[in-house]
Amino acid sequence: QVQLVESGGGLVQPGGSLRLSCAASGSIFSIYAMGWYRQAPGKQRELVAAITSGGITNYAESVKGRFTISRDNAKNTVYLQMNSLKPEDTAVYYCKMVVVTTTRTYDYWGQGTQVTVSS
Repeated sequence: QVQLVESGGGLVQPGGSLRLSCAASGSIFSIYAMGWYRQAPGKQRELVAAITSGGITNYAESVKGRFTISRDNAKNTVYLQMNSLKPEDTAVYYCKMVVVTTTRTYDYWGQGTQVTVSS
């Protein structure tokens, strides 16, 4: 069994910063892509940023230049540094990892962490 645990969400003023973390644990052989998604009330879940096992990244247009995704393979952890936050960044943020175990390759999701940008 694999579990993803997120941390780092909270309330921040516009222009502020937050750093999200997501750590995977369990019977992990390797992890391919890691990513962050978000879902605002009344909207569909959308990709925010992703990073491959080789370190190639891609970002949603709305966060380019403000957010940075990174990963620590030794810790099975992915990070999302969010700077210059805007009210429209308010959402529940979810991490996702493509995890290889001894029996299968599967997408695992974190439980979600609330990010609220408000003055």
